[in-house]
Amino acid sequence: MHLERKEEVELEKIYNTQIAGRPLVIETGKVAKQANGAAVVRYGDTVVLVTATASKDPREGIDFFPLTVDYEEKQYAVGKIPGGFIKREGRATEAATLSARLIDRPIRPLFPKGFRNDLHVVATILSVEKDNAPGVTAIIGASVALSISNIPFSGPVAAVIVGMLDGELIINPTVEQSARSTMHLVVAGTSEAIMMVEGGADEIPENRMVDAIFFAHEEIKKICAFQDQIIAEVGVPKTEVKAPELNPEIDAAIREYGTSLLEEAVKNPDKKSREADMDKAQEDILEHLLEQYPEEEKQIKTIIEKVQKEVVRKMILEQGERVDGRQLKEIRPISCEVGYLPRPHGSGLFTRGQTQALSVTTLGAISEEQILDGLGIEESKRYIHHYNFPPYSTGEVKPMRGPGRREIGHGALAERALLPVIPSEEDFPYTIRVESEILESNGSSSMASVCGSTLSLMHAGVPIKAPVSGIAMGLVKEGDRFAILSDIQGIEDALGDMDFKVTGTETGVTAL
Repeated sequence: MHLERKEEVELEKIYNTQIAGRPLVIETGKVAKQANGAAVVRYGDTVVLVTATASKDPREGIDFFPLTVDYEEKQYAVGKIPGGFIKREGRATEAATLSARLIDRPIRPLFPKGFRNDLHVVATILSVEKDNAPGVTAIIGASVALSISNIPFSGPVAAVIVGMLDGELIINPTVEQSARSTMHLVVAGTSEAIMMVEGGADEIPENRMVDAIFFAHEEIKKICAFQDQIIAEVGVPKTEVKAPELNPEIDAAIREYGTSLLEEAVKNPDKKSREADMDKAQEDILEHLLEQYPEEEKQIKTIIEKVQKEVVRKMILEQGERVDGRQLKEIRPISCEVGYLPRPHGSGLFTRGQTQALSVTTLGAISEEQILDGLGIEESKRYIHHYNFPPYSTGEVKPMRGPGRREIGHGALAERALLPVIPSEEDFPYTIRVESEILESNGSSSMASVCGSTLSLMHAGVPIKAPVSGIAMGLVKEGDRFAILSDIQGIEDALGDMDFKVTGTETGVTAL
């Protein structure tokens, strides 16, 4: 698909509304006009420029959507000069990485299948007012920039933060309100559906978490309707993406010859054996079909993957059975061990099926707490969780070059999960660092790190208020039929429709 760069829009437009009683202003057509789409979003005195730029032609030879989201924090946004000798911004902070992931997750599913053009969304934080979070502002900006461009995008989307004060839900709490809030939930979605939920809470009951999501969605609908007005005025026609046409004869031949082979191959509780069986079945089908269609190897492989996905989903929806033989609500076997390592202050080895996490706790002086040098109020934290996902955990060979975005995101999730049960500095005057090493992975590794962290903290003698555990829930949906899966594994994450991670104590939810 060839994507022409739009002509520059000379006419500046300004649109106004309010969120939580504070002004939201969106400007288009004034800056960054050579990008496919650009919007400046002002929420109070917080100002974010978001641009969306796509390559003219699709990238050849890939089977994924090459989307990159960058979140650029500028120290001038809060009147600061960067520290150190260089005096300029360097690599993205952990907070910036997490904000980039917040933008990526709700927009990624809204691009058409088969869209293979490189796409770069950049959110540049130009000004920050402490009470108006730039992260959710950037999500709105990304939606506007994409929606008014010629890039194929099924938006708009919007996002808000939900807090809870004295049992009452509030939208986009101020800094002072956030300090007293028992919930911090970021919810993003379209006018019709929720796309992403992320946040933490102080053991909030499940029904109140559901209330918070619905409460957020009502505000999201209003913001999406506001964006629809902008799109109607300044949006340009979308470039049409034509899905590759599959030969119906090849499709029928693969189904006739290969469906039974794939059905047999996927039914195996062991991940490595199942992958070997699936590879063998795919090779058998490919070899058989190449005899009839020697020039169609790429299309044959595409259809095999499509049929394989259908086989797994059909088993779940029609038979209520999963590839490893479990029922929909069944959890894999669990084993726990503490004191696995002799010298660290605390250690816990948590294994669930073929996913295994070794969490190690180190205690230090309060002076060792982490200083957070971001765009907000200068803060520090005395409970730190780091998550490591080495390539050997999935039997792969890759270079190890430090934590990636996924590892930073999973580490932050596990940190939020345990934070509500960590004792106060007055009760336990130590800095606490937990590092989770994923030794083996077949899905839900971040939730294994939460469970391992609980074991490790207790072994180290940290007086946590209650044990915390976590589970990843999945969804498979076809039309009106759906199935909810407990404790999803890797193949169910890849071929399903949702990965919803939930952590909590016996009392309530601590993180999503």
